[in-house]
Amino acid sequence: MNKKILGIGNAIVDVLTKVDDEFLEKNKLVKGSMKLINKSEFENLNKNIKIEKVIAGGSVANSMAGIAYLGGSASFIGKVNSDQFGNLYKKSLDEVNVKFSYKKKNESLSTGASIILITPDSERTMCTYLGVSSHLSADDIDEKNILDHELIFLEGYLWDKGISEKMFKHAINIAKKNKVKIAMTLSDIFCVNRHKEDFYNLLKNDLDLLIGNENEINKLANKKNLLDSINQLKKLNKLIVITRSEKGSMAIKDNEIINQESAKVDKIIDLTG
Repeated sequence: MNKKILGIGNAIVDVLTKVDDEFLEKNKLVKGSMKLINKSEFENLNKNIKIEKVIAGGSVANSMAGIAYLGGSASFIGKVNSDQFGNLYKKSLDEVNVKFSYKKKNESLSTGASIILITPDSERTMCTYLGVSSHLSADDIDEKNILDHELIFLEGYLWDKGISEKMFKHAINIAKKNKVKIAMTLSDIFCVNRHKEDFYNLLKNDLDLLIGNENEINKLANKKNLLDSINQLKKLNKLIVITRSEKGSMAIKDNEIINQESAKVDKIIDLTG
């Protein structure tokens, strides 16, 4: 029987387009970065691009799509509006067999969207309007959506003081009560920088599984190199998965380290998750 996994994260519609490096320079964008923008900035940028594809995105939603592609049973909760992008979001998840466990309703803010600018070197630069996605609250997380899963997967991007922190803790409390395992992704290094102490406490007290890349893990452990970080974090006796780009990935539990090489590809077309 497939393990049922529920992702909880930002519901962001990805608007993909191809641009040259000059376009990034003209718009003062740092290649490979993710910049948060407001609605008017999003609309102005949108006018100056040729859209190639529009599809459901967001860090954890992408992971749920990956699990579904591998034959797993995946669901996702993220906040959208009952607008064109909100309807497209649900349809896009349905098409890849990810159950969207969120009831759309009319909201004051529109559905979040990210313009993803892909340069000829395959790198992607993101300009993200969070919209209503960042207003996911405890009221949006129903206990019955969690209890029939074996694992919930939260994204670090969601952690912020106020309604997001309350939602996060609410979901964790429901999971613990129902013996559902809890996983989290660190999301990005800036996220870890902002919430290092909170994330460390979450790992220590609540999480069963943590996923992060090498830089994020070093930042969380407050160490300069990976070996020191591993020695620090393995004392917590949690399953920690570290992604290392072309070097593959590693999983650490107790004193055991399992290495997995990455698949080699001849040509990278697009680095978007």
